[in-house]
Amino acid sequence: MAIMDNVIRDRLYSDVVLVRQVAEYIVASGGKRLRPMITLLSAQALGYQGKHHHELAAVIEFIHTATLLHDDVVDESSLRRGRDTANALFGNAASVLVGDFLYSRAFQMMVNCGSMRIMEVLSDATNVIAEGEVLQLMNIGNIDIDEADYLKVIRYKTAKLFEAASRLGAILAERNADTEDALARYGMHLGTAFQIIDDVLDYSGKQEEIGKSLGDDLAEGKPTLPLIYVMRHGQAEAAATVKDALEHAKRENFDAVLAAVQQSGALEYAREVAKKEAQLAKDCLKNITNNPYTQALEALATLAIDRNS
Repeated sequence: MAIMDNVIRDRLYSDVVLVRQVAEYIVASGGKRLRPMITLLSAQALGYQGKHHHELAAVIEFIHTATLLHDDVVDESSLRRGRDTANALFGNAASVLVGDFLYSRAFQMMVNCGSMRIMEVLSDATNVIAEGEVLQLMNIGNIDIDEADYLKVIRYKTAKLFEAASRLGAILAERNADTEDALARYGMHLGTAFQIIDDVLDYSGKQEEIGKSLGDDLAEGKPTLPLIYVMRHGQAEAAATVKDALEHAKRENFDAVLAAVQQSGALEYAREVAKKEAQLAKDCLKNITNNPYTQALEALATLAIDRNS
């Protein structure tokens, strides 16, 4: 991870001062670095001895960071990881353009690895992520969305980069298609579990711990799994409260929605769905050689659901 951080700092350089300022601000603002960690661990779990995994881990972080910059502009967010968002500090135009810089820098770095397969996986992933962003936008205020549609959005928007991050390790280690697919499924299930818990924390976490304003999803009209559960399985009054708040993106109704979510069992249900996804992720590692790196990958699946931020 330290070597990867050095790669990030080196590759962030630009002659344009504002590019450096915005990029360094967002990359240095914290975060779990789960996605690049998965690339490093998956490569080493399969015995990879080269150095390209450091570069590709940085690529994964750059792609993720670019999506954060764009997300915060689209969502009009002002707080992330407990700090001002880049768009709040530098403006929307700078955030979007620096996000574009990070995407293009990531593709420059991919080329250095000299693998068309790597280029294919990462270009496909960035395309699917963009589709996921649009799907989420289309579902804003949608009170008719079901759980399957919700899962499709998060598998596109969030889990796809986890999937690509873990698949890269198998590609670098030149393993067969079965091993590559197993690691890719691990990443997909892990990313799904991670996002579901993120959505749970919007109704159960503490603002100082999760690093964003509680009720952001509601204020943005996002129909996440806890809300979908209340609308489908809650009592009529609770379902009506959630539908009204979601359809009109009413943050001021957060307390009433929070009560509906907590009393309906929605958070417990969502956590169970996340736990099943995390277990599916662990199951994907069963045929991969047991070593400290595969054990760490398994531990990440536990961490994804047992967290407060």
